[in-house]
Amino acid sequence: MKKIYIFSVTAFLTMNFSITFASTLTSEAEKRGINDVCLSHLTQIEDYHNIDGLNITFAHPTDPSNYPSLHTSNKKYNNGSTFFATTLSPDNEFCYVSINKVTVINNQSCSDIAQARLVEDSTINMETYAEGSYIHISPESNENQLILISTGDSSCTMTESQMLWPEN
Repeated sequence: MKKIYIFSVTAFLTMNFSITFASTLTSEAEKRGINDVCLSHLTQIEDYHNIDGLNITFAHPTDPSNYPSLHTSNKKYNNGSTFFATTLSPDNEFCYVSINKVTVINNQSCSDIAQARLVEDSTINMETYAEGSYIHISPESNENQLILISTGDSSCTMTESQMLWPEN
């Protein structure tokens, strides 16, 4: 009897983890009752950034549609990992959005990544700090910021940040 109980509990926890892992940030937010305007933004963000992985949503326990929520996703790759986080702050018919994405790359240097970004867009602003340990990259519009942090000869941590406000 004891073995059946342990097996049942283990099977339930395994299925529950699988369901959580399989759900999207949007579906998790929808279940929690996040504000519809913010939910619409989250859908677009999730599609644009191709977010999938282990997703977690933090929302106000009693009134999630009127308070900020935090949505995170973690994904492992064969050469690193990504942590994605967005905060959605409802304000009547608007939703303020902040986005942070941290990517660890184990087979490419920061200078190689910076050079590829420069080839991709020659108008970006690039500054180097601490003898190349940090590279700060931003487009002319300043709509986002990218910081590359050297973590070895052929490894780099990229931190991308962005804040979105409603159009005036």
